[in-house]
Amino acid sequence: MNRRLFCFGLGYTAEAFARRVRALGWQVAGTARTREGVERIKNLGYDAFLFDGEEPSHDAGDAIAHATHVLISAGPDAAGDPTLRHHGRNLADATRLGWIGYLSTIGVYGNSCGEWVDETAMPHPGSDRTRRRLAAEDDWLAFGRTYGKTVQVFRLGGIYGPGRSVIEDIRDGTARRIVKPGQVFNRIHVDDIATVLEAAADGRGTHALYNVTDGEPSPPQVVVEHAAHLLGVAPPPEIPFDEAPLSPMGRSFYSENRRVSSQRIRDDLGVTLRYPSYREGVAAILVALES
Repeated sequence: MNRRLFCFGLGYTAEAFARRVRALGWQVAGTARTREGVERIKNLGYDAFLFDGEEPSHDAGDAIAHATHVLISAGPDAAGDPTLRHHGRNLADATRLGWIGYLSTIGVYGNSCGEWVDETAMPHPGSDRTRRRLAAEDDWLAFGRTYGKTVQVFRLGGIYGPGRSVIEDIRDGTARRIVKPGQVFNRIHVDDIATVLEAAADGRGTHALYNVTDGEPSPPQVVVEHAAHLLGVAPPPEIPFDEAPLSPMGRSFYSENRRVSSQRIRDDLGVTLRYPSYREGVAAILVALES
């Protein structure tokens, strides 16, 4: 069967997956929220459709109907998940559709005070943003049960990669070395996300939920220091967390401290991360930028 991927929200992360499967001969289509975004997707060689979440994408029906795989990276709003709200019926009626992947966040776990959590842990989202994410996860899983579709949820760590890394931040002068004692974050390279999604879309997994993170949750200032060392420059000065000029959303990230295990992607999907920590990932980005 000719495989066709439809991405609701064909942005940075979904693009990495789209590139991977297009190289395998898949056809790819996706949505953007703006007409400029639609043109960007078309320039990448994919079919593109406008979907702003406020109303259905009026010309995407045929592409959705013929999709064999669907990836949702568009987030929920205050009214719920816009893809389900506007296109749930299209997806339910898509007879060739065998797999739906939903991109969520490890933020749904809330604060574990630095302790390890895995997919068996009870989520305790601490913000409206993550409560909406958890509700959307539940809605998608219920959709799969109702309509006999395979739905898998992927809780992602902090996404980085070419164009979105500490290397670029140091070079353009925006990197900050914020220090909050005991604070750690999980990260994940965008190419490793694509590897996990490829394995899941190929039907290798048996679970409905996967954490997609590196294996070494680390203090943010350590990552900045490592990148500065690779670049041969002095790291930016330390800023105590209480003095850091953070946005309310940025400050909310620091209010939760957890270590998230992704052992399941190895045990169940058979995925070995190419970048198991920030060290390998940051080094690879620098090599790519200088080649």
